[in-house]
Amino acid sequence: MDSAESKRVSRYYPSCLNSPKCQQIRRFLKNNLMVVLLISSLLLAVIVSAIVKVGSGKVYTQRQIALISFPGTLFLNALMMLIIPLLTSSLITGMAALDQKSSGSLGKKAVVYYLTTSVIAVIIGIVLVVSIKPGAVGKDEEDEKDLDKPDEVDAVDTVMDLIRNMFPSNIVAACFRQYKTERVVVYDTETNTTTVTHELRSKERMNVMGLLVFSLIFGVILGKLGDTGKPLRDFFNSMFEAVMMFVKGIIWLSPIGVFFLVLGKLLEMDDWALMFGQLGLFIVTVEVGLFIHGVIVLPLLYYFFVRQNPFRFLRKVIPALVTAFSVDSSSATLPVTMTCLEDNLKVDKRITRFVLPIGATVNMDGTALYEAVGSIFIAQLNGIPLDFKDVITISVTSTLASIGAAAIPHAGLVTMVIVLNAVGIPIDDISLIFIIDWFLDRCRTTVNVEGDSIGAGIIYHLTKDELDKEDAGTGYVRCGSDEKVNKNNIEEIELPENGTIHPADSIA
Repeated sequence: MDSAESKRVSRYYPSCLNSPKCQQIRRFLKNNLMVVLLISSLLLAVIVSAIVKVGSGKVYTQRQIALISFPGTLFLNALMMLIIPLLTSSLITGMAALDQKSSGSLGKKAVVYYLTTSVIAVIIGIVLVVSIKPGAVGKDEEDEKDLDKPDEVDAVDTVMDLIRNMFPSNIVAACFRQYKTERVVVYDTETNTTTVTHELRSKERMNVMGLLVFSLIFGVILGKLGDTGKPLRDFFNSMFEAVMMFVKGIIWLSPIGVFFLVLGKLLEMDDWALMFGQLGLFIVTVEVGLFIHGVIVLPLLYYFFVRQNPFRFLRKVIPALVTAFSVDSSSATLPVTMTCLEDNLKVDKRITRFVLPIGATVNMDGTALYEAVGSIFIAQLNGIPLDFKDVITISVTSTLASIGAAAIPHAGLVTMVIVLNAVGIPIDDISLIFIIDWFLDRCRTTVNVEGDSIGAGIIYHLTKDELDKEDAGTGYVRCGSDEKVNKNNIEEIELPENGTIHPADSIA
């Protein structure tokens, strides 16, 4: 830019906009624009509702609330619309790719680790939310008793309903119908007797369990077909990318949807302190669960298998954890995670290049915990009792829905809609979680990246001997963590600085 042009630009743009401080502010707004918009929409909804409700003192009817919340309802409907294509394409794509990469012992160890930690995270979340009951704060004792006592159903019928819904007779009907056994009590006045029967009835509710199991099996089979299944794999990959582009567009509309949903909810509620108290206790429940999983469970797993101090390991991946909290994305953190493991911890590149990319897509411990806690929290808010089958359904759905979930911001909130639909919980109150999701999303992404890192460390320790044998069989010796040299030419080369020959590969 010449001097004349710079003078013309300076006429329209103040010089302060080019200062380092202004550039730093612009970078911050660019990287955190969604967070800024969500917080702004929340504050604006609180201010408008306070002015309208306190200023007028008017009590709004349900129809008026529905009209005010209408744009937010459209936003929720858009999320609901994408449940089936997102669920099927993500799980089929994830399982097909995972099966292709998991033919050896390395892949099997990775899959077992991912599933184990996800199940543990879901169990921790369910135990905490059922014990703390953040959604039951302020409810009467009678309401809490009703919440703890769902409709009486035989245990055998519960298990049979769960299995029956996992294997639907019609996969198309599973998109909008599921089955449930109901206990029917008939009293005969003539004979003065009571007859109890168990009738199988269908409910107009999406059978998420059936869709999950079908997609899971279909994805595994598709991965085993090799070149024959490539066209179909490409189709589902393209479908998944298209759906995720759709999801990203809807997420950018979330500030508008959240504004009207929160505005309608605040105008409807009489006790704002109760609502924010319940929301605060929900945050505490999620954070305690993430703390237990990230600071206790994952380090214990590392110590159990590796027999080394796990916190020394975690200290060297702090840059990756800080990056995960900052950028709010497992995929964007992947290069930093690889650098920390390969340079700081000397983990073999063959492990990091295999385990970490799969973990960024499949291993979503924090997301699985968050979905389980959020679903039961919303059920408690609405006074919906959950029986054993519902809890199992939430556990399985949260675990499987996190597999293949896109490692992008707010994807966990989208997949929570799937979990809510699995047990018939209304999604209207998900707007409350949207308020604080920008913070919790960063926390659970940090735990996800920690789980990926510890998993890579454990798998490296378990497969170290196999890698050494592989190097010995192919005539290579590992120097440091980055290079391999041919042992037949070992006398003709110079070792890199600080490079050492592994004792197991020493040449007689």
